[in-house]
Amino acid sequence: MAQTVLRLGALAVALQAACAPGGSKDLIFIDGRAVAAAGDTLLALTRQGDPSIIVRDRRTGAGYTRAEHALASPHHIQEQDGRWYVSDSEDGRAVIVVFSSLWEVERRIPVAEFATAPHQFAVLPDGRIVLETTGGRLIALSQDSVSTFALVEESTRTGLLIAALGGVLHAVPDRTVTLYNDRGNIRWRRPWPWGERAFVTDLAVDPQGRLHALAGEQGRDQFYAYSLDRNTGEPIRWSVPSRQATFVVGRLGEIEPDSAGNWIRD
Repeated sequence: MAQTVLRLGALAVALQAACAPGGSKDLIFIDGRAVAAAGDTLLALTRQGDPSIIVRDRRTGAGYTRAEHALASPHHIQEQDGRWYVSDSEDGRAVIVVFSSLWEVERRIPVAEFATAPHQFAVLPDGRIVLETTGGRLIALSQDSVSTFALVEESTRTGLLIAALGGVLHAVPDRTVTLYNDRGNIRWRRPWPWGERAFVTDLAVDPQGRLHALAGEQGRDQFYAYSLDRNTGEPIRWSVPSRQATFVVGRLGEIEPDSAGNWIRD
């Protein structure tokens, strides 16, 4: 059960709703990867082995393929101020590719020399890109400089990053979960809420600005999705277990397992 994955102190809220994909539910994780929301209009996602970006219109449910010939192995994606930022690999080296709103390549930013987890990044409202690097630091890349964004605890595993609530949500496995503002100041920090058997694989922010985490349980072929309180980081909702790492969230915040095939036709 999900309660065994969490440490004591978290509260569960069980809500149920039955709605069709593309209606009152939003996809937040698909096949173990976070889905990126662009305002309240679009969702964008990547899939392993697919060199393109899949964009879905939340209003109509229509899907589109973008950047078909510009990427090799895209993973993490974020929209910021009309631009799309996508982590990719170029000749075996990590880059972040910046696209215009029309999906034209504007820049390719090499990050291999900085990032310990190049597929984890967060773009701030002013365009700086936050990455986790060695020595217990988050750094911020701008077009002409690299600066320290925040000092963080170190772990034996690399952390998870996502832009959230105008700042950065950073999860350091087995240590802490922290929300920073856009200047690198801590808005809140809480001890790692999951137990030793849990491994958290990604973070997501849905179109309503709600925070989510995807976790698996060691020794058991199942996944859970969690909602974190935006003011404290405490897990306040979680799904039933699922063998597929695909989850949706409803208007009232209920989280349910789903099938990737309901959203993407191979």
